[in-house]
Amino acid sequence: MTSLLGSISLVLTVMFLAYMTFILIPYVRHRKEQPGDPALFEWHIFVPCRDEAAVIATTIARQRERFPAAHLWVIDDDSDDDTSAIIQAHADLDPFVHLVQRRRPLARTGKGDALNTAYDHLCRWLPADADRDRVIVAVVDADGEMAANALAAVASDDCFGDPVVGAAQITVWMKNRDDRTPYPEKGRMANAFARYLIRMQDVEFRTVILAMQSLRSKTGTVGLGGNGQFTRLSVLDRIGEGYGAPWHGALLEDYELGLHVILAGYENRQVHDTYVAQEALPSLRRLLAQRTRWSQGNIQCVKYISDIVRSRHFDSSGVLECLYYLFLPFLQIIGLIVIVLTLVFQGAAIASDPAALEGLVDHAWAFVLLGLLFGIGPFAIWGVLYKLRCEPGATWLQAVGWGAGLFFFVQYILISVTRAMLRVALRRNGWAKTRRNAETHVVGPVAVDV
Repeated sequence: MTSLLGSISLVLTVMFLAYMTFILIPYVRHRKEQPGDPALFEWHIFVPCRDEAAVIATTIARQRERFPAAHLWVIDDDSDDDTSAIIQAHADLDPFVHLVQRRRPLARTGKGDALNTAYDHLCRWLPADADRDRVIVAVVDADGEMAANALAAVASDDCFGDPVVGAAQITVWMKNRDDRTPYPEKGRMANAFARYLIRMQDVEFRTVILAMQSLRSKTGTVGLGGNGQFTRLSVLDRIGEGYGAPWHGALLEDYELGLHVILAGYENRQVHDTYVAQEALPSLRRLLAQRTRWSQGNIQCVKYISDIVRSRHFDSSGVLECLYYLFLPFLQIIGLIVIVLTLVFQGAAIASDPAALEGLVDHAWAFVLLGLLFGIGPFAIWGVLYKLRCEPGATWLQAVGWGAGLFFFVQYILISVTRAMLRVALRRNGWAKTRRNAETHVVGPVAVDV
């Protein structure tokens, strides 16, 4: 049994190192993109909200200041706070701000349904002769801050200037990455740990996740995120005709939309040279809840494997990339089982033969070396790249610390994927809202645990 576990562990390690290499190469080779002319397109920004009174006024003001030609469609999903009133107050004064009001029992049925409601409102609002190929729909979180160059970046010849491109995703940053006291009312240790979580989320999104997208740019499988996604209205129309609605019910409705765009015969683009900034979560509890939802959404999208394999719009490399990503939660569970069983068998061996412990102690240096080389080592690279590309003013010591910290940070996967599997087994597919950092009280349920 121990030899079998060792073989499985070796295979998983080789797969992990190979994948890290495959995403690293296109990431470091990326070249600067040339912006386009946003005036060539008509822009509509969807902002889904539920109990967002703490942030929505600032978001509306900022988006209108930075993108005066863009229409804001702010969706209130039957909030219990003053979100709807705040949106309506802006809409009364500004014809470019539109309130999309949902009411229970039709409200609070998922982000995809909220976005579909905004899509229906937009379609009724547009004139019949609108050039729907030129109408671009963006999705931004209620706390999202898009960079001022965002529309120009996605209007480039390589993005929506190319008629084959149906959707695009911009880079995600964490806007509170330099917050020294995420919890002013708490002590030094609590704030230090919160700063660590926040920084690791910024490192993760701007290196590892962006590198994954860089590989997908080569395989034709770029994924869309829930914040900072852009889609042609004509493509949303086509998806709606084929699947009943543009957005669907997976907990990863954004990745699901990206798959539908490709299955419809269009391409997705990752745009590196602009960003949308969002709040990182300083709470481990909320972070685990968020990542559990992501893992469960990933599992839900496994149902598209047959469509991907049969589609002529996915080549061999694209199929392999999608299969790896969609099966990743299952590989992670296998890895967790291997770790647990290895510890159990090692413990049993030591219990039956205390001399076995001496052998482990004698070879402890080898285990430490292997851990540094194949465990922390691959993540240390991302700390260095993060310094070079994102935080050039940081010290090399910080870079090494960020890389090592990322290794420990990603261990959340062991918890989140286990919870996700349990939720799937129990058929728990609903999800509560993730509380914003600025919210001190929320009337409805929030995603703090599973």
